[in-house]
Amino acid sequence: MSESILSQIAEDSSSEPPQPPSSSPYKLFSRRFFSLHGRDLFAASANWFLVDVVFYTSNLLLSQIFTFSNKPPNSTNVYDSAFEVAKVAAIVAACSTIPGYWFTVYFIDRVGRVKIQIMGFFLMAVVYLAAGIPYSWYWSKHEKTNKGFMVLYGLIFFFSNFGPNTTTFIIPAELFPTRFRSTCHGISGAAGKLGAIVGTVGFLWATKHEDEDKEDIFPDVKRVRIAFLILGGVCIAGVLVTYFFTRETMGRSLEENEEDEIGTTVAPGGSSSANELLPRQ
Repeated sequence: MSESILSQIAEDSSSEPPQPPSSSPYKLFSRRFFSLHGRDLFAASANWFLVDVVFYTSNLLLSQIFTFSNKPPNSTNVYDSAFEVAKVAAIVAACSTIPGYWFTVYFIDRVGRVKIQIMGFFLMAVVYLAAGIPYSWYWSKHEKTNKGFMVLYGLIFFFSNFGPNTTTFIIPAELFPTRFRSTCHGISGAAGKLGAIVGTVGFLWATKHEDEDKEDIFPDVKRVRIAFLILGGVCIAGVLVTYFFTRETMGRSLEENEEDEIGTTVAPGGSSSANELLPRQ
């Protein structure tokens, strides 16, 4: 009786399907890691850094909208000013920010992550150039164009959310294998927060008046113009990084990241198959 049970166990164990070969146990930040995932980590981190420079700096543009007011700054109650800024922010969120997210939800699996990201960066650059080039001789001197400047401000947030502000969060979650996914996503996010610091602190420093004794609370007009042009350049840099370094992940399952590692294992002949690492169109 016992012999028959042992023979049956032996037959069952012999009939089990062979386990798939495990990927090579390389570590995070090893040479093999950078050869397989270094480009993806650079692209995800750089794009997140660039978009946060622009996105968080754009929040400071609210104060620029109110520089066109005919009332002197000291004649307005600080609570009234805060309420007006919050009201404009709510209008922009309802008309630009939230619709931008929904446009991304609808088009992201139809157009693709990379194309949406390139489009968002490019159109944000166009808006910044449209605001920056004529800023010193048009926007800052025409009080009646307040609404036009608000439209430009809204377009920045629309194309940010229908663009890199959404895709930079999604792409790192789809590029890396399971054991590195959360770490690489965190590194990319940390690069973004660094960009937020650089953008906000740099914008406030770059646009302040040269005369520190001057009581005007608004930034210098010429410096604001230069800041807008720099932000446009940052968006163009985002277009280039996305085009040359970012892989498309539309239609790509997370399991394929594990297959990539197995597929790039060195073959007996000494060569490695890296076809799976090529961008998918």
